[in-house]
Amino acid sequence: MPCPNLDAAARAQLDRMSHVMFGGLTHEPAIALARRLIDLAPRHTEAGVVSGLGIDAADAADAACESPLQQVFFADSGSVAVEVAMKMALQVQVAEGTGKQRFFTIRGGYHGDTFSPMSVTDPDGGMHSLWRGILPEHIFAPHPPAHDAPESELLAWEADTRAVYAGHAHQIAAVILEPILQGAGGMTFHAPRVVQVLAELARESGALVIFDEIATGFGRTGTMWAAETAGVVPDVMCVGKALTGGYLTLAAVLCTADVAERVSGGAAGGLMHGPTFMANPLACAIAGASLDLLARDPQLAAVARLERGLAAGLAPARDLAAVRGVRVRGGVGVVQLREPVRGGDIAAYAVQRGVWVRPFRDLVYTMPPYVTSDADLATLTGVLVEAVAAVHG
Repeated sequence: MPCPNLDAAARAQLDRMSHVMFGGLTHEPAIALARRLIDLAPRHTEAGVVSGLGIDAADAADAACESPLQQVFFADSGSVAVEVAMKMALQVQVAEGTGKQRFFTIRGGYHGDTFSPMSVTDPDGGMHSLWRGILPEHIFAPHPPAHDAPESELLAWEADTRAVYAGHAHQIAAVILEPILQGAGGMTFHAPRVVQVLAELARESGALVIFDEIATGFGRTGTMWAAETAGVVPDVMCVGKALTGGYLTLAAVLCTADVAERVSGGAAGGLMHGPTFMANPLACAIAGASLDLLARDPQLAAVARLERGLAAGLAPARDLAAVRGVRVRGGVGVVQLREPVRGGDIAAYAVQRGVWVRPFRDLVYTMPPYVTSDADLATLTGVLVEAVAAVHG
């Protein structure tokens, strides 16, 4: 469905300039977007970690309230953003001669389909087992327990994870993870303590902390950034997906001034990455208009409304014999089956009733747009439950 605001931004930018390579040149849409992202980035306050949306105008002028994430590198897509973030971490280690070349993450994650992101995506449960033996081998902690698991499970996971990390701490350039919500790796939610433990381990050993907020950012889990729920501001943060409202591909990597200085302090003199279409003016202009809507409209309230509707609408699925569980957080609703999903049959059933769904593995899930009405949300969830009942019983 077209958005008049984003359409207008695209047309206006077409009249000015559709593209110029972002090498030795700059332009207003990219500068404006970088400033907006920095203003929105997570920061520490007395109340905890909040986004720029949680800071009033008076406080925003106070340097103490600024986000540590003050540098922006634009990328073509989410996967490329993760490539860039990992390259940043490696360039820091190369510049400082540490010899650290490996990454630490948790099982169940997904970070993209290019080679570096594939190497930190779950090697067993993910989609990239074909490339085993070709991809670099990094270090994986156990899959974290569910967000509502007993504390004993979380403590056991923490002990195991600390033990794994200790055996490789001297090799680890950075810890990378999707905070709070693991997306395409299994649509699972984990407790804030999981994120805190991983950040603590990284900082104790001199490794960087990278958050992949490509799926979680811009309100999807209920706060502007999942980092807010975790109470951790990373050294590097990847954003994408919702950035342009789905119109064009664009992503960005935010990092601290310290990381940028350490990257540039090496022999290379700067980050060794330069995509032809980075900071495409059309995409940047559309992203700026999308962020205008996010700031103007009560989008986080819309996510809370979606969460209530998803929870109520998907609840009947719990009574189906084929369903292992139902979980909802923010604008994410998941029905997990006891067997691999018959995706084609589910999709066909849903399409006949006016709903598009793309199941995978053992999951039927939805991440509806924030503008979804209550009536449409009820239709969506009702059809998903009916489809599971009809196809799987």
